[in-house]
Amino acid sequence: MKKTLAVFVFIVSTIVVNSQTIYSKAFGNPNDKPVIFLHGGPGYNSVGFEATTAQKLSENGFYVISYDRRGEGRSPDKDAKFTFNETFDDLNLIYKKYNLTSATLIGHSFGGIIANLYAEKYPNKTKSIILVSAPLSMQETFSTILNSSKSIYISKNDSVNLNYINMLEKMDKNSIEYSSYSFSHAMQNGFYYAKKPTIEALNIYKKFRTDSLLIKYSSKLTYEAPRGFWENEKYTTLDLKDNLKQIVKNGIPVFGLYGKDDGLFSETQIENIENLIGDVNFKYMDNCSHNLFIDQQTKFINALKKWTE
Repeated sequence: MKKTLAVFVFIVSTIVVNSQTIYSKAFGNPNDKPVIFLHGGPGYNSVGFEATTAQKLSENGFYVISYDRRGEGRSPDKDAKFTFNETFDDLNLIYKKYNLTSATLIGHSFGGIIANLYAEKYPNKTKSIILVSAPLSMQETFSTILNSSKSIYISKNDSVNLNYINMLEKMDKNSIEYSSYSFSHAMQNGFYYAKKPTIEALNIYKKFRTDSLLIKYSSKLTYEAPRGFWENEKYTTLDLKDNLKQIVKNGIPVFGLYGKDDGLFSETQIENIENLIGDVNFKYMDNCSHNLFIDQQTKFINALKKWTE
């Protein structure tokens, strides 16, 4: 039997715009189905996905492109504006760089907000969007974090942190401080991590202790980005339910992947997202939290294969 040799291409590239560079990397065969990974944050990077999942996804019939947004991660830019329009312009340059006319957007966390807004503005360039642990309403997420944290502190009789929650509940909910402190409690209470991770996930997470790229960037945040997007776009007040309805109305397929251990989402939030995109296009996964492409990597890849057939 004659064997077919698969062709995989790895391209690390920087796009130069006004003397600044935007980091990107491509995995796989350019003739395969194109997907672009939009990382979380703001202020984070695509290293976690790139170092753990991009290669395996490309081996399953995808041309995978990851990149770091302007002013974040490996795309430093002291003049970054941190606006959605700037983000859209840079994403269009990614399309141009890799000769794409349309692509599936994988929006992780804050990247899902970018994917929603881009798909609404550029429907012809968006083949589909896959929301991965992506909020539609930031204020609902903050409320979920505080309510869940409060329950934990009550059960532990933790008067110090209960006092912090009480102060937070009285703060201006539109402020950057309110969102920052809310996320701090989420991190403190393990809302980003699976309660009972699978063997597969544990083996992947071991790379975070040995892979030099992950060691350098996996916990690296650029603090100018959340401040900039807050000042320019008021991103902490966004509610994208109507935007998502419009995207679906435009005929763009929307899919959702969420973890049952993700403390950023209440059952009501999950139900609302599922109702908007349809239960056939939605998966709510066991033993899985915010980094779904690591916590349930095989199921993540299988879902993408099914939805992009």
